[in-house]
Amino acid sequence: MLTRRHIRVKVMQSIYALIQSKDDSLQKQEKFLKVSIENTYTLYLLWLGLFVELQKRAADQISLSANKYISEKNVYPNPKKFMQNKLLLQIADNKMLEEEIAHRKLDNWYLNEEYVKLIYKAILDSEVYQEYMSIPSSDYASDKEFIMTLFKTIIAPNEKIYDYFEDDKLTWVDDIPIVNTFVLKHLKKTKESHSESFFLPSLLKDDEDMQFALQLLSRTLLKNAELEKEIEGKTPNWDKDRIAEVDSILLRMAICELLHFPSIPERVTINEYLEIAKEYSTPKSSIFINGILDKLTKEYKTAGKLNKMGRGLL
Repeated sequence: MLTRRHIRVKVMQSIYALIQSKDDSLQKQEKFLKVSIENTYTLYLLWLGLFVELQKRAADQISLSANKYISEKNVYPNPKKFMQNKLLLQIADNKMLEEEIAHRKLDNWYLNEEYVKLIYKAILDSEVYQEYMSIPSSDYASDKEFIMTLFKTIIAPNEKIYDYFEDDKLTWVDDIPIVNTFVLKHLKKTKESHSESFFLPSLLKDDEDMQFALQLLSRTLLKNAELEKEIEGKTPNWDKDRIAEVDSILLRMAICELLHFPSIPERVTINEYLEIAKEYSTPKSSIFINGILDKLTKEYKTAGKLNKMGRGLL
């Protein structure tokens, strides 16, 4: 679910949090990093949990309308179509997902039911819903396409939901785009024949990813003085205070990778941090960082400091 680039962003966030809090406890930052990575999965589960609640709300509304003199039957040819959406039911009836949400005590939507109502109303008022409901029947493929469209156009862009996530967890501001993209990609791969476990993918590819995260954090922090000297030597016209804080963090992390992670090719390291800089720092940061890393890489190669071996992973 999380790539190495996402992991690097998490490490950057942890170092930034340490600087802001002025707390130099490595143990606390390692805990912050682990929790931050785990919270990414929590966000994914909350999105699926919202699908579950939307299906339940649709079922409740059908039950209520059955007792009214004027019901939805007069509006759509099959008023139960949304409630019976095949992908939506596949998620709502997933016992493994239900148990995982219960185990993690993710009762967010129960405690904040107004958000479920808000999203449900937005769905009912949308053209995509009205078009979908105007056709009596559908197959799995069209049901899946409809749910994906709802997520892209109605659910994920909702500002109130975004504000809620932002207020709940500090790091979710950066996680939302990552998780939203993953949700769409995962839904696109979904088949009617998939087992329940398909909706509970692994957060990390393997244990090495978590080991990489913790090593990158600890080595960058423990070798901070050494890494800062490397930067100062290549920025004679820049005062330390003039370098953007995020740029400084990314440079230290990148230099740490170049010198202390032999399995990661230097080109991979440079490309990764340039892409992160483009997204998280100033418009000129990637050019600034690229210039410094390019100089350092050439020097390290000449001095025999780049002892790279094996194939690195993104």
